Amino acid sequence: MNALSATVAAPQAATGPDFAAIKTRQKATWASGDYAVVGTTLQIVGETLCEAADLRAGERVLDVAAGNGNATLAAARRYCEVTSTDYVPALLERGRERAAAERLHGIDFREADAEALPFDDESFDAVLSIFGCMFAPNPPRVAAELLRVCRPGGRIAMANWTPEGFIGQVFKTVGRHVPPPAGVASPALWGSRARIVELFGAASAGIAAEPRQFMFRYRSAEHMLEVFRSYYGPILKAFAALDADGQHALAEDLVALMKRFDRGQGDGLVVVSDYLEIIITRR
Repeated sequence: MNALSATVAAPQAATGPDFAAIKTRQKATWASGDYAVVGTTLQIVGETLCEAADLRAGERVLDVAAGNGNATLAAARRYCEVTSTDYVPALLERGRERAAAERLHGIDFREADAEALPFDDESFDAVLSIFGCMFAPNPPRVAAELLRVCRPGGRIAMANWTPEGFIGQVFKTVGRHVPPPAGVASPALWGSRARIVELFGAASAGIAAEPRQFMFRYRSAEHMLEVFRSYYGPILKAFAALDADGQHALAEDLVALMKRFDRGQGDGLVVVSDYLEIIITRR
């Protein structure tokens, strides 16, 4: 780790969370179901983020916690030299399948942990993450790694769900039924400017943060719940941890939440979900 990384990396207290154990459980969670079924619906966020980051052809771009590759594909469409990483091999394979189907070439898919990226310092012109890094259990470590691999003057571009928005409220709702690991902050905190400044401010030359919205579009709240319960690992695992009565209660709460955020006016479900689009210029 270089001196810049050290300014944002916080040591783990001896009595703090067991991040290794938490990460093992998280990895199993994301490997369950098939996140790509949900992930492909978010492709527009990848396109928007790459435009906000002003990617240029030939730039070296790293997609961290890439999932099934929304930012990866968007950057490749702009003729960047893209490295796509995730710690779940099955998700990388979904990204490979999508890239092949769209005849996008030259993407390097590599298994990697966001908290220990296997790349040299200052290796990339831009580092991207769409609803990915925010789930890692040790935010200061992730921030240190993103900064370390980004060149001076390069950009770290992220899309993170907000605490108050729909997905942030999904986390809160699920947490009432299945408590999260002790000592681990809500991933939705990554969707607040204050948290981004806390993690990156000392090492940045500038931080731009713009509120954005993504529309989840399904036939009904019940249809959306069926898809998330079947394919979205965190929801699938939450239901698996509950007995029949608990599952019923969680389903009712999630359907009610979906209906509260619905703007479809009875013509299909249109759930408005706020996220923060962040562009950090590395000092």
